Amino acid sequence: MSNAPASPRRPRLSAVWLIPLGAALIGLWLMFSYLSSQGPMITLKLEDAEGIKAGKTAIKTRNVQVGIVENVTLSKDLSHTLLSVQMQAETERMLVEDTRFWVVKPRVGREGISGLSTVLSGAYIELMPGKSGKKAREFTVEDTAPPEKTGAGLFLKLVSEPGNNINTGDPVSFRNLKVGRVVETRFDPDEKRFHHRLFVEKPYDVLVTDSSRFWKVSGLGFQLNASGFQAQLSSLEALLGGGVAFSVLDEDMRAGKPVEDGHPFRLHDNEETARRALYTQTLDYVVLVESSVRGLKAGAPVEYRGIRVGTVEQVPWRFAQQGPHGMGRNPIPVLIRLEPQRVTHQNTEQLALWETELGEMMTQGLRASLKPGNLLTGALFVDLEFHPDVPAWSGDSRYHDVPVFPSVDSGGIGKIEDQIHQLLKTLNGLPFEDMASNMNRNLDNLAGITQRLESLLSDPAVNTLPQKLADNLVALEGALAGWKQGGDGYQQLQGTLQKLDQLLNEAEPLLNTLNEQPNALIFQRQPAPDPQPRGNR
Repeated sequence: MSNAPASPRRPRLSAVWLIPLGAALIGLWLMFSYLSSQGPMITLKLEDAEGIKAGKTAIKTRNVQVGIVENVTLSKDLSHTLLSVQMQAETERMLVEDTRFWVVKPRVGREGISGLSTVLSGAYIELMPGKSGKKAREFTVEDTAPPEKTGAGLFLKLVSEPGNNINTGDPVSFRNLKVGRVVETRFDPDEKRFHHRLFVEKPYDVLVTDSSRFWKVSGLGFQLNASGFQAQLSSLEALLGGGVAFSVLDEDMRAGKPVEDGHPFRLHDNEETARRALYTQTLDYVVLVESSVRGLKAGAPVEYRGIRVGTVEQVPWRFAQQGPHGMGRNPIPVLIRLEPQRVTHQNTEQLALWETELGEMMTQGLRASLKPGNLLTGALFVDLEFHPDVPAWSGDSRYHDVPVFPSVDSGGIGKIEDQIHQLLKTLNGLPFEDMASNMNRNLDNLAGITQRLESLLSDPAVNTLPQKLADNLVALEGALAGWKQGGDGYQQLQGTLQKLDQLLNEAEPLLNTLNEQPNALIFQRQPAPDPQPRGNR
């Protein structure tokens, strides 16, 4: 039997330790599960934190929550607000450089009322995933939704000058049909121009072509020019906030080709300016006006036998550039622009052919003159007409390298002005004071006559005069009744006339005798024979 010493007994692990060990494992698993379920932490920057609450404001995309605001702080320079946002798992691929964030809350604007669902639930931040491959952790929150959230359609670029700008939310219309909106507006201080983004909804995007022209519209507009009075009334929405309209303004011209996203256009001041921009092929001439150009404005029409063929570009044009001595009695240059496409409605023109044929027409007597277009405003326009008795035209005259269009004196306007001046001069020479004094005296005399006439009419004797006149007429009627045929007076008159006729018949021989021998009443008609004395026997 061996007497070797027994080995020491190892300490046994108590089952009590299994409980904290299991709890630690469970904690580690929960921590891992929590960390694995959390996405990255990002920072959002915005102007102010109106409606944003830490621990409550959610980050959503397509109405699905993908994160929550954990903390709200101010930036170090106190210029903006910083939000610490805990994103959920599997949102890593959404967080790239061109990812967009904006605040969704109740709004009332030109686009209508939006965000009503947040009245009770509170504001939230919407996320629109980007397409860039570069990851990012800091983003700027926009105040409104980006234009890309507008829907399916066409985005266009529009450039406008200061004073002719439009605002975000203004409607875009095609022949008074609303087809889109202005979704973005910004000002470029370097170019001193406004840049806009327009959105045209489907299926109206096919209406936009490279021949389309855009212009600003107001709800109510009036225009009084050489063409007459024009009134414009647009939709109620445009009446409240203005808007943009577009169209191919010359229906006889080619409609043009469809455009793609981002195609640039220019915003014109009105429809007529946009129409002029459609005519890209033009001919410039200078008209030298001997008389006054008062009433002729830039934009006035140039007409040939009543048909508009161009536009007045500038009045005057390069006049007296060398000082007052350059004015003298020199004619006033007016720059006009002929637009053949107004007449032919073609997209392209042979300008050389037009220039040659116009030169031939000038040698045949085609001349420009100023004519009154509106007597109310005194507006003038340039009229092109043939004058066969004018001197011949050489056709080689130019003014500052621009060909001169021959003109004739528009004496009609000057004559009218002279006649009006002479009329006013005559009216000023009339003795209005003496005429007024005479008129006052005549009015005083008329007032006295009226007063005497009123006193005369108020006399009772005058009031009874109509009755007396009526009685006399009745008596006269009774007296004349006896002289009717068959009456006593008539019979007596008839007998008297018969006796008078008989008397005249009996007196007729006597009258004949007296006519032949006026002294028949004293001497005998036949003289008696002269008796012969008898002798004594």
